[in-house]
Amino acid sequence: MKAPVLVALLLLAVASTAPSTSPAAGAPAAPARFSAAPSPAAASWSWPLTPRPAVLRAFDPPDKPWLSGHRGVDLKSASDGGPVTAPESGTVSFVGIVVDRPVITVDHGNGLRSSFEPVSSTLAKGDAVAKGEVLGTLLAGHCGPTPCVHWGVRRGGEYVNPLEFVMDLRPSVLLPLNGRPPG
Repeated sequence: MKAPVLVALLLLAVASTAPSTSPAAGAPAAPARFSAAPSPAAASWSWPLTPRPAVLRAFDPPDKPWLSGHRGVDLKSASDGGPVTAPESGTVSFVGIVVDRPVITVDHGNGLRSSFEPVSSTLAKGDAVAKGEVLGTLLAGHCGPTPCVHWGVRRGGEYVNPLEFVMDLRPSVLLPLNGRPPG
């Protein structure tokens, strides 16, 4: 490789691992409530449905916690009545009805909790679950006639994109074909 290409690759590698910068001087610093940044656990969990599902509705958090938005992802299931599995090991922290839907929540440790709806489960609060273990059965209705499960993940009190745990969401960087950095 030529020196300019090596320099460009080194700069890209450093930039992709550098911490984000703070707000400009004088700009108010607002606490982050939602995150789209990949976590160190990126792509280490398994999908909660088999086969790998299509994403019907993406993570779309609101600007403010009290506004409407989509605090998880809707994943297409092969059928209603199918199994929903634990994407990572943990302990069941909630099984019950929220508004009008059955929900199960698993605490994975390190402040991470994942929730699934509408899922009917025979598990109880405090039950240990292994990665890939069946949490319950998908019920109809969340996405109308299309069978789907809503999967949400929180890190502490912050909603995060569940896909960051099963996919590498870092942006791709394209280099010029001539081997020289632009500019």
